[in-house]
Amino acid sequence: MYPEELVLPMRKQLTDQGFSELKSVEDVDEMISNEGTTLVVVNSVCGCAAANARPGAITSLTNDKKPDHLTTAFAGVDREAVEKVRYYLAPFPPSSPAIALFKNGELVHMLERHHIEGRSAEMISQNLKGAFNEHC
Repeated sequence: MYPEELVLPMRKQLTDQGFSELKSVEDVDEMISNEGTTLVVVNSVCGCAAANARPGAITSLTNDKKPDHLTTAFAGVDREAVEKVRYYLAPFPPSSPAIALFKNGELVHMLERHHIEGRSAEMISQNLKGAFNEHC
């Protein structure tokens, strides 16, 4: 488990933009019961989360259409919550970072690590905006 002082700035990058944290199984079950659309960022300490995933997710929110709910869970820290998020991401294998869009509890769009790593934050943002335009 990563020390909180290490991950705090990485958490704040999303929470300062309105993302609520999923820290327990109950938080995740509540998130999945949301009506409308919910963006979930499985956060990570890795470089592709810092350079691509978090900035891409944040920039995507400049779109006219955007999710009703913004949430995040931190891999390697919020273990039970991340495990439960991954349950709802099946059949996709565990991945961090990862970004998923749910609509009325159904997974409708997924970016796995291999979609994030090596791609710019702008590419990720454009991908998410396309999903928002289709589902939000």
